[in-house]
Amino acid sequence: MMDKKQSRLRRARQTRLKIAELKVNRLAVHRTNMHIYANIIGPDAKVLASASTVEAEVRQQLAGQSGKGGNAAAAALVGKRVAEKALQAGITEVAFDRSGFRYHGRVKAVAEAAREAGLKF
Repeated sequence: MMDKKQSRLRRARQTRLKIAELKVNRLAVHRTNMHIYANIIGPDAKVLASASTVEAEVRQQLAGQSGKGGNAAAAALVGKRVAEKALQAGITEVAFDRSGFRYHGRVKAVAEAAREAGLKF
């Protein structure tokens, strides 16, 4: 029997193979109940830029809100931050890797905020 995590990783596999084939930077999103993480990973599997709701700066910005890291507003903030860091590192084009999560809610919020902040995918 497959558990939730294995099923998700199985769903993620095809995307990752395709992105690896294209040899482009991927914007990988990981979501937990409490937090959301976004990493930009190069074709050589090096993390080039990252942002998450665990970072001190992000936590300060979310301090007054309920739900803290586990909502779409927090996800949008993470998307914006990861895009800004990427652009500083000279990265403009990425492939979006939703890591087997549905493109919906928080995962979607990260993607849309990253696009708005100037990342192309």
